[in-house]
Amino acid sequence: MTEHRDSRPPAHPTDRTAPLGVIADDFTGATDVAVALRRAGLRTLLFFGVPDGTDGPDHGSPGGRLPEHEALVVALKSRMAPPDDAVASSAAALEWLRAQGAGQIYLKFCSTFDSTPRGNIGPVLDRLARATGAGPVPLTPSSPEHLRTQYQGCLFVDDVLLAESPMRDHPVTPMTDSYLPRLLRAQTREQVALVALRTVREGPAAVRAALERAGARGARYVLADGIDESDLRTLGRAALGAPLVAGAAGLAAGLAHAYAEERAARPPGAERSASGDAPEAEAAPSAPDGPAAVLAGSCSRRTLEQLAALIDAGRPWYRLDPVATPDPEALAEAALAWYDALPPGGGAPVLYSSAAPGKLREIQRELGVERSAAVLERATGLIAAGLAGRGVRRLVAAGGETSGAVVAALGVTGAHVGAEAARGVPWIHPLGGRPPALLLKSGNFGGPGLLLDASADPV
Repeated sequence: MTEHRDSRPPAHPTDRTAPLGVIADDFTGATDVAVALRRAGLRTLLFFGVPDGTDGPDHGSPGGRLPEHEALVVALKSRMAPPDDAVASSAAALEWLRAQGAGQIYLKFCSTFDSTPRGNIGPVLDRLARATGAGPVPLTPSSPEHLRTQYQGCLFVDDVLLAESPMRDHPVTPMTDSYLPRLLRAQTREQVALVALRTVREGPAAVRAALERAGARGARYVLADGIDESDLRTLGRAALGAPLVAGAAGLAAGLAHAYAEERAARPPGAERSASGDAPEAEAAPSAPDGPAAVLAGSCSRRTLEQLAALIDAGRPWYRLDPVATPDPEALAEAALAWYDALPPGGGAPVLYSSAAPGKLREIQRELGVERSAAVLERATGLIAAGLAGRGVRRLVAAGGETSGAVVAALGVTGAHVGAEAARGVPWIHPLGGRPPALLLKSGNFGGPGLLLDASADPV
């Protein structure tokens, strides 16, 4: 198969001074990978969308220079976008990262491999692989801390096969196959190979040799098994030097630990904390004091549990009904009027559009999938801006599309990664110090009490 390369060579990925560049396919996934990098000891900056060169004042540094960093994460809204749009935005992110001096590039996709035969994982990989001259590209969605693991090429979610998990009923990307090579082959013309767990357990050198053999046989993408954190550390060390790597936050963390070890010139495993994380130069900023609110749009089972915990605790709640009020401006106006009328002392309120599968299907039948999503995203953004204008200093968003709407409405372009409210769910502090601080939660992340705890008044 003929391979096409961009004429400009990529930055040398093994240069210890070159930052790691990450392209994430949605906003909550970006926060997940950003905190994984920070936790491993890499100073990490997060950007929402590709910076256009006019965001200098937000950088919080003289002349608009970026703060000191060792990793840059660009968050896109490309997971559910049309494939051509996803490819174009990912290519733009790559060009920006290269302009900032990034060396190795990491494509972050969902740990449940959210996609269809049309994409978007395969088409984006194809574009980035051509642009970086990469091949074979190591990848895995394994993220053991979130109970996502790959074994014999199959993806397990919460200890069951992907196709038997709640992801089989996803309203946009129903995952009805668990075998990852087959899922990826449907999205690309490139060859796909597999590195089995027994090879991973033999160490980084064995994995690198397996990658080389797969490449010699014509494979462009190589999915690697991994079922625990030590497997991801091995894969991270094996991936050092690869122009392009892809996966969920688990492999990104393994790669970040390998970066930290190499840059500090210390043997693997040295100077680790009891949790296995690298020591940090400075403590991550925590959430500020002040009023809080929750905006939820995810329809995942976990988010519905978290909403139930909030309501059971007596928090004030307001349900956004796009069928009753299909005009987003009117929907937002009514929600903010409800907020304004709340009596003091009731705790942080929750405004939500999340719905159980049956109710969601009713809404989509009434309004259509695209229109219902557009109404709710627009209304959610207007509500977020209204809450910020009313003095809310902590805003919790549940769901990728909800988080994207909140970030866009507030005009947040870049952020520091703060302390975690739950594993993989950090507080985000906009560059320049503008409130509110944001907690952007993937629908399936966190325990049942996460939304309740994150929005509680500080003790």
